[in-house]
Amino acid sequence: MKGTEKIIAHIEADAKAQADAVLVEAKRQCDEVRAQYEEKASQVYSSKIREGVKSCQDREDGTLRISRMEARKNILAVKQELVEKSFLLAKEKIVSMPVDEYTAFLARLVEQAGVVGDEEVILSAHDRETVGEALLKAVNAGGKHLTLSDETRDVSGGLILRRGSIETNCSVDLLLEMSRGELAGKVAGVLFG
Repeated sequence: MKGTEKIIAHIEADAKAQADAVLVEAKRQCDEVRAQYEEKASQVYSSKIREGVKSCQDREDGTLRISRMEARKNILAVKQELVEKSFLLAKEKIVSMPVDEYTAFLARLVEQAGVVGDEEVILSAHDRETVGEALLKAVNAGGKHLTLSDETRDVSGGLILRRGSIETNCSVDLLLEMSRGELAGKVAGVLFG
């Protein structure tokens, strides 16, 4: 039996060596597969990080762009409001000039309107009372025959000249509105330049 035991021992030793070799190969293959998947996982992780960073950057850039547009829009609105206030202030300054200066201003409006000389002058109720007669005296001194209308208009200042059914509107409101396109840029330049 000793020979049999030797053969069995030899078979067991061969089997153990083969099993050890299979285990070593299996471990090597497992390590290789693990390394491949770790590399893939690292690549996927890096890719996801890059995508996340890019997505965050895109959102941040978009938000920043929108914020800047909103800021510019708000600044523009404030500038437009200040330009509008400037025009309102100009109107107030014109209509609150001292009576003699305001009368001279209205007389210049009549002259610039190219009157024939027999027009009717329509003023606001306030202007009719305060400067009506003085204005007629100033414009008729040059040989014209303008008359002061009994009718008044709801204008903040200036005048309306009427000859028959034709009216020439020289109200301060209309004059400022007509000058707005030309003057708004200059006003903005003075305010924000």
